[in-house]
Amino acid sequence: MKIILRLTFLLCLLPCIASQAAEKRVLTTDDFHKFQSVGDPQCSPDGQWIAYTVSSSDLKADERRSAIWMVSLDGVQNVRLTYTAGSDSKPRWSPDGKYLAFLSARPSDDKSQTEKKTQVWVIDKRGGEARQLTNVKQDLEDYVWSPDSKQLVLVMEESEEQSDKKPKPIVIDRYHFKQDIEGYLTATSRSHLYLFDIQSQKLDALTDDKNFQDEDPVWSPDGKRIAFISNHEKDPDQSFTNDIFVMDAKPGSKAEKLITVFAPNDQRLRWSPDGKWLAYLVGSGKEYFAYTQDKLGVIPASGGNPKTLTESLDRMISEPVFSKDSSFLTFMVTDDQLQYPAKMPVAGGAVERLIKEKVVINDQSICGNSMAVTYSNDSAPFEIYALESGKLRKLTKHNDDVLAEIKLGEVEDLNFHSKDGTEVHGLMVKPPSFEKGKKYPTILWIHGGPNGQDDHSLPVNLYPLQYERQLFAANGYVVLAVNYRGSSGRGFDFSKSIFADWGHKEVADLLAGVDEAIRLGVADPEKLGIGGWSYGGILTDYTIATDKRFKAAISGAGSANQLSMYGSDQYALQYNNEIGPPWKNLNTWMHVSYPFFQADKIVTPTLFIGGEKDFNVPIAGGEQMFQALRTLGIPTQMVIYPGQFHILTRPSFITDRQQRWVAWFEKYLKVK
Repeated sequence: MKIILRLTFLLCLLPCIASQAAEKRVLTTDDFHKFQSVGDPQCSPDGQWIAYTVSSSDLKADERRSAIWMVSLDGVQNVRLTYTAGSDSKPRWSPDGKYLAFLSARPSDDKSQTEKKTQVWVIDKRGGEARQLTNVKQDLEDYVWSPDSKQLVLVMEESEEQSDKKPKPIVIDRYHFKQDIEGYLTATSRSHLYLFDIQSQKLDALTDDKNFQDEDPVWSPDGKRIAFISNHEKDPDQSFTNDIFVMDAKPGSKAEKLITVFAPNDQRLRWSPDGKWLAYLVGSGKEYFAYTQDKLGVIPASGGNPKTLTESLDRMISEPVFSKDSSFLTFMVTDDQLQYPAKMPVAGGAVERLIKEKVVINDQSICGNSMAVTYSNDSAPFEIYALESGKLRKLTKHNDDVLAEIKLGEVEDLNFHSKDGTEVHGLMVKPPSFEKGKKYPTILWIHGGPNGQDDHSLPVNLYPLQYERQLFAANGYVVLAVNYRGSSGRGFDFSKSIFADWGHKEVADLLAGVDEAIRLGVADPEKLGIGGWSYGGILTDYTIATDKRFKAAISGAGSANQLSMYGSDQYALQYNNEIGPPWKNLNTWMHVSYPFFQADKIVTPTLFIGGEKDFNVPIAGGEQMFQALRTLGIPTQMVIYPGQFHILTRPSFITDRQQRWVAWFEKYLKVK
C-alpha cells in the first residue's frame, strides 16, 4: 500500500518537476558574453576533421579572445587545440595533412623579441604543443601553404627599422590616407608578398614595389606559380579596380597581368584544381561601389577571354570554391533575409541552390562529399554544420547550454509597401511574453551598410545588432528590422536606388514599416523608439529630423553633417564618384546633410555614442549633433568609448553600451 502511494505521489510530482526544468528566463545584458562566436571552418585534406575558430569574452582581462578548435566530420570528437592569453585565427591545414597552422600574436620563441608580432604557428596533427613557424619583423596579415607543404606565401607590410621608440611625424602623401583600425596610411602602409621556406627559414620578397599593395595570393596546383591581387593604376588609391597577376613562385620573377576588374568589397581569388582556371569576384563599377552586387568571374590561368558566370543572377555572391574535379564552383548567395550556398558549372549554366530551406549560412569548406558550413537561425547563433545532400547536420554545440536557459522572442516576416508603392521587407521581433491584441512600445532598430541586411540569424560577434533585437524584445519591446532601399538581398536596382540621395527613400521605407506595425495593432504609436549603428545611426539622424513621433532615439557611430565628413572619414573616393566634390556639388551635399542644418526640427531625446578612434564614421559626426541638440535644449547625451574603433571590442564597453541603450529607451518609452 505504501509503495502504491509513493508511486502515485511521484507520478503527480513529475509534471511539476518537468515544468520547473523547462522554465526559461529572458535575455539580459550579461548574456552576450556567455555566448561564443563560431566561424572559419577549414576541412582537413582527408576530409575527416574541421578546424575552426571560437571567439569569446575574457571578462577578467576585458578582451575578446579567439582559439582554434577541431571537430570530426561525424561530430563525435570536438577538441580545443590552442590556449593562449592572446588570440589565434586563420586555421589552415598543410596540404599533406600533417600540420594545422594558424596566426597568433602570442609571445615569440625568440626571447630577443620583446614585442609580440603576429606570426604563423603550427600544431602537429599527431599531438603536442604549438610551435612558432615564422619569425618575421612585421605582423603577418595572411599566409598560404604551397601544394607540397614546404613553403608559405606571407602577406605583410615592408619592415621599417627604427633606432628608437620616439614618435615621429606622420607624413601623408596618399589619396586614401586613413582607415579604421589601421589608422593613418603612409607610403609604406602597403602589403607585399614574401616567400618563406619552412626548412631553411629563408624569407625572400616576391613583390616589393612600394607604390602598390599586393594581397590575396593563391598557389597553382602544381606549385609553380602564384596568382595575386594588386592595382597598378597610376594612383591605386583613386581606382575601384583590381588587377589579377600571375608570377612564377620564385624571387625575381616578373608578374604578368591577366585582367583588370572592378573591385568588390572582399576579393576571393581561387585556382581550379586542374590548373586551368582562376575564379574571382566582379563588382558593379566605380559609381556604384557602395551598392555593388558582386558577380562570379573566371579566366584561363594562362590568359585569355574572361567569363562572368552569374550575370543573370541578380543577387550578391561571395566565397567561391572550386569542386575537386574543377567542373563547377560553389559560392554563397545573399538573398532576401537569407544566405545560402549554390553551385554552377564552370562552363556556364544554371545556378543550383544546394539547400532548399530558408537558411543563413556564412562560411563553407569542402570535406569530400560533404561541406562544412556555419549556420544560424532566429533562435541560435552560428555553429558548425555538415551539409550533405541538401540537409544540415549539427557538429558543434558551443552555445547550447546558454540557449537552454533563455526564452527568445518570436521573429516574423514583415512585408509592406512604402509611400511610393515600393515593396519592402523586414522582420518583427516580439517580446517572449507577447500577448495577441496588446499594443507594445516599439523600437525601430536599423542595420548599417547600407549595403547589408537584417536576416534570419542570431550572430554573437562584435557587431551584434541582430542579437540586440532580442535584447530589446526581452525588455518588453516589439522590435522592427526593416531592409530599406539600399539594402542587399533584393537585387542591384533595389540597392543602388539611393545613389547620391541618402536619407530619403530609406526614411520613407523605415516609416512605412512603423506604420505597418501600428496598423497591425502591435506597435503603440505613443511609445516609439528608433536607433542603430553606423549607417543605422546615420539613418536615425535622418529619420528624427523628418518625423517627430519618436519619443527616444539612439544614434550609434552616426553622422548628419555629411559635408563635414569629407576628408574626415575614409570614404572620399566613394564621395567623389557618387556625389562629386563639395566645391562642384554643394547643393547635393547640403541635400544629404539636412539633419544637421535642420536640427531645429528635431524634438526627440537622443543618445549619441561611438568610439574615440573611429576613422570609419568619426566621432565628430555624433559630437556635432550632440552639440546642436544641446544648444536647442533637446534632452541629449554623448558617450565616447576611449581607444575604440568603429566596432567596439572591449567587453566592459560592450556591456556598458547595451545597458545604456536599454536604460535610454526605458526612460522615455516605458509606462511608469
